[in-house]
Amino acid sequence: MFKLLSSLAAVALTVLPLVPAGAGLGPDAARCDAGKEHPAFLVNVSGFKNRNGRLRVQVYGSNPADFLARGKGLRRIDLPVTSSSMGICVAVPRPGTYAIAVRHDTDGNGRSGWNDGGGFSRNPKISLARLKPRHREVAVAVGEGVKPVEVVLNYRKGLSIGPVGR
Repeated sequence: MFKLLSSLAAVALTVLPLVPAGAGLGPDAARCDAGKEHPAFLVNVSGFKNRNGRLRVQVYGSNPADFLARGKGLRRIDLPVTSSSMGICVAVPRPGTYAIAVRHDTDGNGRSGWNDGGGFSRNPKISLARLKPRHREVAVAVGEGVKPVEVVLNYRKGLSIGPVGR
């Protein structure tokens, strides 16, 4: 019986999300607690090149013209990198469609650099020729409650961009 329970626990651990609901970090963490009925994203970020620097999660609204435009983000959360995967809770004002951009500032200087990593909701393919995806490629809808979103970071590797180890 113990072996069966151990096996089931091992299988369950392999299918659970990287960061379960209610385990979100950041100033909005309480919004991701189980049972909350306010719209929020639990942005599960993985694929870090290292555990240095800072992580920025920024949420943009449904207007494609505002996506990645300076000063047009609806919510921005900056945190130190603390582990190889992080779940950041980001509250949004109402149910709707949003786009999420994530940046790993590897040296923590607050400026984008060649060694920094980045990613977006829905993990679109990016390249040196096309660093910014279209809003419709990254848009995700949230209703009442918490919507988990997986983001795998990409880093420059020579003349290409992709996840670490791929």
